[in-house]
Amino acid sequence: MSERNMEEKVDQATNSKNVSLPMSRVRLIMKSSPDVSCINQDALFLTTKATELFVQYLAQSSFKNGSGRETNTLSYSDLASAAEETETFQFLADILPKKILAREYLKSLEEMEKDDDNL
Repeated sequence: MSERNMEEKVDQATNSKNVSLPMSRVRLIMKSSPDVSCINQDALFLTTKATELFVQYLAQSSFKNGSGRETNTLSYSDLASAAEETETFQFLADILPKKILAREYLKSLEEMEKDDDNL
């Protein structure tokens, strides 16, 4: 899929009054907040549409800057890299951490313990 074709699809989705995400799920997530008691239908629609557009933007940015561009795929590592390297997505760094091997993690834990013992 070409970059221009992808941008046209995003523009169509932006101008569309339909949403791809299930509004019932978005309502459930919104109601999980203790601060929310009542959800207006317009607010629900706008939140759903904004979420949909954000996910599209995240996917598009990750795809443009990711390694899967040659194979026309988007992988978790592309999303994690975008969250870590792009200032706009920094708030997602804890949610989309880069994957590391268990042995690398255990090694870093051992090094942290050695540093703590030296103090």
